[in-house]
Amino acid sequence: MAFCIAVIGKDNAPMYLTTSDMEQELDLQYHVHAALDVVEEKCLIGKGAPDSKELYLGLLYSTENHKIYGFVTNSRVKLIVVIDSSNVALRENEVRAIFRNLHILYTDAVCNPFYIPGEPLASKKFDRAVQKLMSGNA
Repeated sequence: MAFCIAVIGKDNAPMYLTTSDMEQELDLQYHVHAALDVVEEKCLIGKGAPDSKELYLGLLYSTENHKIYGFVTNSRVKLIVVIDSSNVALRENEVRAIFRNLHILYTDAVCNPFYIPGEPLASKKFDRAVQKLMSGNA
């Protein structure tokens, strides 16, 4: 289902990045980092609205092969998901469900007392759960 899932820290440093296609890893990383500009733009626009509790940013941009979606946590950590463009059966509420599950996994990982804030996520449990989410079995 998803080609790439990334967790980007508030200083735009990658905390976690995984891809399902290792041959396209560099290209997918480029798409993730290019999406950060769009995320910053959307966050600045939404900053003026006092009722902007919506953290899901929706479709950031689309290429011929991929659709890039974004989500921002209340601590300014960005979650980016790259999905295959040919998957036309994927609806907006399914993308929201991916981000809801990914956000739950992220909060569980950082609430671990052994996790040092700002460090890359190196949890095997988090990695297995994200791989399961990427395959669409979650």
